[in-house]
Amino acid sequence: MEKGNQTIIFEKSPVIIGTYSIVGPMEGKGPFGTLFDHVIEKPEWDEPSFEKAECKMHRHAIIHAIEKAGLDESDIDSIISGDLLNQMITSSYSVREFDCTYLGLYSACSTIAEAMTIGSLLISGKHFKNIACVTSSHFCSAERQYRYPLELGTPRTPLSQWTVTGAGCMILSDKGIGPKITMATLGKVIDYKISDVNNMGAAMAPAAAHTIITHFKETKRMPVYYDAIVTGDLGKYGSELLLKLLKDAGLDVASRHFDCGAKIFGDDEKKYQGGSGAGCCNVMFCSYFYNKLKKREINKILFIPTGALMSKISSLQGESIPAIAQAVAIENME
Repeated sequence: MEKGNQTIIFEKSPVIIGTYSIVGPMEGKGPFGTLFDHVIEKPEWDEPSFEKAECKMHRHAIIHAIEKAGLDESDIDSIISGDLLNQMITSSYSVREFDCTYLGLYSACSTIAEAMTIGSLLISGKHFKNIACVTSSHFCSAERQYRYPLELGTPRTPLSQWTVTGAGCMILSDKGIGPKITMATLGKVIDYKISDVNNMGAAMAPAAAHTIITHFKETKRMPVYYDAIVTGDLGKYGSELLLKLLKDAGLDVASRHFDCGAKIFGDDEKKYQGGSGAGCCNVMFCSYFYNKLKKREINKILFIPTGALMSKISSLQGESIPAIAQAVAIENME
């Protein structure tokens, strides 16, 4: 397979043959609520903890994505999965019920693009035939992990984002009908020394800009090649910053840019800058964008999930927030 310094072109492009999305009640009330496969009524989803509810969503997404792809669980060669909790307990505890190999990944909110890239490499290299790529996040478990327990009622700042409660799973296959993953541009860790954990958009926008600029430089493509240039979790302010950084670099993508975090909750001011989380851009792709690709309303997407690579410990120790963005090109080829 041909390569740039950061870009991989897949000789055998895997097909996305099925997707499934499940979200929480607030996401279900947003402008894309009717497009998700399942909306749970309560964040706990009849479980004794938010963490167990997230596991349940994660597992549910895998089972039903396989079903929608027209496969049996025995057809899946591997599950590539990630989440936001310590030691990725959501992924590990969910996958223990499946009889297949497992790769656990952590790249914060950009994990789904990393999963898609590794899955594509394994299929393109003819190592596996069918792979499930899945990520999830949960507002309540993420608050406990990164900030403060909800019981404290800690106020949020205007620049903060709201972690999406949701899980998305897509099935990659070496054959079938559907949009294909044609290439991936791997990101580098970029640190602009942002230390405000409530301003992740500013921390992630430079990483997104770096990966997007690299993609166009190495592929010799122009923004007009894509029907949509979709970022993951920048939120409203982060999206504005990204567009400025790209324009300064000579790339105008404003007419085709869509940020999942900025859009998922619509104009709900209580969500401040919008959504974030490992489930955010994944549930949007597995519902809204996958449907548009299947209907051929759009045919070419550059999908760039973004991740803030901090932890509560690093933040309390005064560290800045390094970030990363991975880009995946998804195209209808026939």
